[in-house]
Amino acid sequence: MMMKRSSTAPVNRGGIARASVVLFVASVVIACGRDETAKAPQPAQSQQTQLLPGQAPPVRRVELAIPAKFDEAGLFAEGLAPVRVGGKFGYADIKGDIAIMPQFDFATRFSEGLAGAGVGAKIGYVDMTGNFAIVPQFGVADLAPFSEGLAAVRIGEFIAGKWGYIDKKGSVVIQPQYDAAGPFSDGLAVAAIGNKFGYIDKSGMVVIPMQYASAGSFSDGLAAVRMGDVVNGKTGYIDKTGKVVIAPQFDGAYSFADGLAAVRVGNKYGFIDKNGKLVIPARFDFADSFSGALAAFRQGSETDAKYGYLDRMGNVAIDPQFDFADLFSKEAGLAAVREGDEKTGKWGYVAAPK
Repeated sequence: MMMKRSSTAPVNRGGIARASVVLFVASVVIACGRDETAKAPQPAQSQQTQLLPGQAPPVRRVELAIPAKFDEAGLFAEGLAPVRVGGKFGYADIKGDIAIMPQFDFATRFSEGLAGAGVGAKIGYVDMTGNFAIVPQFGVADLAPFSEGLAAVRIGEFIAGKWGYIDKKGSVVIQPQYDAAGPFSDGLAVAAIGNKFGYIDKSGMVVIPMQYASAGSFSDGLAAVRMGDVVNGKTGYIDKTGKVVIAPQFDGAYSFADGLAAVRVGNKYGFIDKNGKLVIPARFDFADSFSGALAAFRQGSETDAKYGYLDRMGNVAIDPQFDFADLFSKEAGLAAVREGDEKTGKWGYVAAPK
């Protein structure tokens, strides 16, 4: 199962079985900006790239560093990436060779030495040898990656269950009590009670009140939060004290990455700096977060689109040519891309231009 990139920090950041971040993601997607289905824009005209002095022209066509041979592929992390071959998931290394044999019905990216994976209806966490370190006991939509030594998991039934946190031994360290929960970042994690989001610390104490329609993880010291209701509200950014530092003015927003954050203005995406200034104009039909020097963007509607990559000045670095494009892994310098449609297309990896 593969979820298309679509919401704030957690969606498809990671792997296949992208539903693993789920309830949290489902709420954050609408508010913090990757709600691509809202009003599909008409295909944009190809843009003439304005080159800066000394800038290389965009790469028109690229050869894949790892051929498009997988039925699904996710983000490289800690040297491995989740891939699907036929009906099973395993893990590939940076050469594209299988490092952990396809044997799982679900798989997510590695984080802190563990990755969500499972067989049948339950999912747990495997180590980098492919052995279960935490036995399968959660639903596929009931866990998130480890971060800062903890992972959010939902305990109980799909709807009625509550979210808490486990350590790497699988022991519950923050009791299940939240209706949604995300990964820790900068010592805080977004969580929800009812339909309001706030932030907790590692003791489970609420340190920023549950008051937002949705919220994303902290990154670069800031977090995207939705003020007002989910549909008609606006998204801005707060610091770790809960102070609003970028006024709510965007129709959607991502977490900051290396000083820039993707935001949606109407039906177009651009990028702001930490002062809230729009430094890359909102002219893209979709734009993802930067990972290193490049960010994926979409030209055209979801049903008739090509994906490419832009640089931090907003110039096209790789022309739109893929049917889907994911984040670059900073450590591996590779990004998963799809050639062909969602059902029958194949996935490989492109390397960042030198």
